[in-house]
Amino acid sequence: MPLELAQTQGAVPRGRLLLVDDEEYILKSIRRVLRRGDWQIETASDAEEGLKALERFTPEVVISDFRMPGMNGVEFLSRVKAQVPRAQRIMLTGQADQQAIEEAINRSEIFRFISKPWNDSHLVLTVKSAFEQYALQAENERLLRVTQQQNEELRRLNAELETRVALRTHLLSQAKREWELSFDSIETPLAVVRRDFGVRRANRAYTDLAGERLKEPLSELSEEGAEQLCHKLLFDRDTPCPGCPLPEALHSGKGARAEISQRGRTYAMAAYPLTTEGRAVCSYRDISDEREMTRRLIDTEKMAAVGQLAGGVAHEINNPLGGILAFAQLMKRDEGRNASDLESLDLIEESALRCKRIVESLLKFSRHSRTEDRRAFQLNKCAEDSAVLFGAQLKAYSKVRLELRLAPELPELFGDPSQLSQVMLNLLQNGLHALPAEGGVLCLETGKEGDRCYFRVADTGTGIEERYLGHIFEPSFTTKPPGQGTGLGLSIAYRIVEDHGGIIKVDTQMGEGSRFTVYIPIPLQLERLP
Repeated sequence: MPLELAQTQGAVPRGRLLLVDDEEYILKSIRRVLRRGDWQIETASDAEEGLKALERFTPEVVISDFRMPGMNGVEFLSRVKAQVPRAQRIMLTGQADQQAIEEAINRSEIFRFISKPWNDSHLVLTVKSAFEQYALQAENERLLRVTQQQNEELRRLNAELETRVALRTHLLSQAKREWELSFDSIETPLAVVRRDFGVRRANRAYTDLAGERLKEPLSELSEEGAEQLCHKLLFDRDTPCPGCPLPEALHSGKGARAEISQRGRTYAMAAYPLTTEGRAVCSYRDISDEREMTRRLIDTEKMAAVGQLAGGVAHEINNPLGGILAFAQLMKRDEGRNASDLESLDLIEESALRCKRIVESLLKFSRHSRTEDRRAFQLNKCAEDSAVLFGAQLKAYSKVRLELRLAPELPELFGDPSQLSQVMLNLLQNGLHALPAEGGVLCLETGKEGDRCYFRVADTGTGIEERYLGHIFEPSFTTKPPGQGTGLGLSIAYRIVEDHGGIIKVDTQMGEGSRFTVYIPIPLQLERLP
């Protein structure tokens, strides 16, 4: 059938409509009524022709008669539904056949039914509603596609976001782990400390320093946490350490430093505040050994200067002293000397010899041992010889007991054993003078510690007052009464030990005694070049 345009020339049709009926006058009647709707209309006289029109026309609304030769309206509209699912289907029926209506509804999902004869206004309204329904369904499908596309995009974005979050979480976890490992690898104790001195975080060096005082892992403490306070963990104090720089750092917002001394150690403490958080990163560097090395360096430089002076003075004194001694001995040989003169000459000779011994000590103090005097030796043999020599002196002290404790299988050392024996005797002599009148115990002990051997002289005497500890190795310093000591003994011992590459450590407690420990390094090889 020819295509019919029910709109003015050049206008755009508002929709495509297919009419299928086997009666020509019905097609013309419907076409005439629907002209006012500006729809593009095509007609077909039976179902077969209507199916052909579907392929070339693709209508939006299809109106079909129920009873047609060959294929009826129900079957035709079912085919329409299969080929053009969105097309709205309207059934024309001339009788109220309830069974046909139910079959049409079930098989073809009919949009509307129009009974013959029809009302023109009702027909126009029905077709108009069908086009509106088609447009609404098309819009719904468009919105559904848009929604599906947006949902798919959202799923893609969510998947991408989850991937990024997982990657970021992994990177953050890795960064956190690297930070923790870096924090723990620092040998200086570090901790994040609150304003109230509570510890929030700490590295391994800090927890090792805290030791058994650490009740639980610091990472498990709550914010208002716990009562694990810095001064309690490190130094077992119930109150903050005097001079702690933490309050100053938090108050000023700048880093603060101070030295604090606790439990016999000195720490250089620094506090660096975290902005507006009421916390600070605190570091605790043990500088006790540095202070001891500095003190020893000062003592070494001081004794080097004094040694040069002592050597010069000794040489200047030695010449006239030799003359005095020689003339005194010559005068004693003269015949005819009375007893009074001989007694005076003996006193002169004794005083000169005493001065000579003092000068020799000054010379030993002022110069290093000779290379040719050094050799490999056993520290235990040196200690045994010193004990034998000192034992003869102990015969006059019946209440004093000497104990000898020698470690077995000590490696050989390289040095001058006679000089080290002099150090042992000097320390034993000082220990003897430190014992009270009722007697006590002296102990000479040897041993090995790491890459060095040591010998230790301990006494059960009165101990050394703290105010004297910084001066005991100074030349001419002594606490003995006049005439009982020159103050050179420990100074000479210090120089001998230093000349052998060793060190002397002193431990003392008032009323309990003192321990002098001399460490001598074990040589890598016994043959040493001069």
